[in-house]
Amino acid sequence: MVRAIPGPGGPLTVRIYRPRDALRAALVYFHGGGWVVGSLDSADGTCRALTNRSRCVVISIGYRLAPETKFPGPVEDAYAATRWVADNAADLRIDPTRVAVGGASAGGNLAAAVALLARERGGPKIAFQLLTVPVTELRSTARSTDEFAEGYGLTRADMEWYGSHYIASDAERDHPYASVLRADLHGMPPAFVITAECDPLRDDGEAYAERLSKLGIAARYKRYPGMFHGFMSFPGVLPEAAEAFDDAGAAMREALG
Repeated sequence: MVRAIPGPGGPLTVRIYRPRDALRAALVYFHGGGWVVGSLDSADGTCRALTNRSRCVVISIGYRLAPETKFPGPVEDAYAATRWVADNAADLRIDPTRVAVGGASAGGNLAAAVALLARERGGPKIAFQLLTVPVTELRSTARSTDEFAEGYGLTRADMEWYGSHYIASDAERDHPYASVLRADLHGMPPAFVITAECDPLRDDGEAYAERLSKLGIAARYKRYPGMFHGFMSFPGVLPEAAEAFDDAGAAMREALG
């Protein structure tokens, strides 16, 4: 089902996936694409896989894209959509205390930023974060950023290009809603972070899960050997991608079921 919901810059389009025998829980999902590209259609296969494996209602969000809408516009869209899901829980047939946020790459960045905003603005309650190959740092000095800077799909130059379109000023790269690894993570929701061995974003994604864990938050990551940034786009070809979806579904059922 596709519908329009209110957003801070005008209506946002969302697509709602409901499995048979659905749990009364929801995942608000943000597609990847470096904040510049991607759509509800590009995330359709991922959302169907997550819906079937988790038994949760999945609401995919069509947020505004850069460079027309720069930071923090997409963050505010993502937060407004999550707030709408919680406020309309009865209509969606979900429990408003069992709402998770999730996304891939830049979408994972938005999901973590929404969890920060929800904590700071007094709601809605976010029960879980599902972050797949997320962007957590826009000034990365991690070893994986250098080791896999080129030749593995997503490159360091790509990330610089995406960031330059998303961020209006260099100083904003340090903002905790942009580089979520720099945020105060006390009181954040539990998380499962999926990383790929040959991804320049790997180490910063894993560092995010480790920081949560050190604060006593139930968070973990799983690294998929030999995989590249976009590996989960190929579950019919790569056994590791199918395994990652299975793991994500199991993590959601455990956290939300």
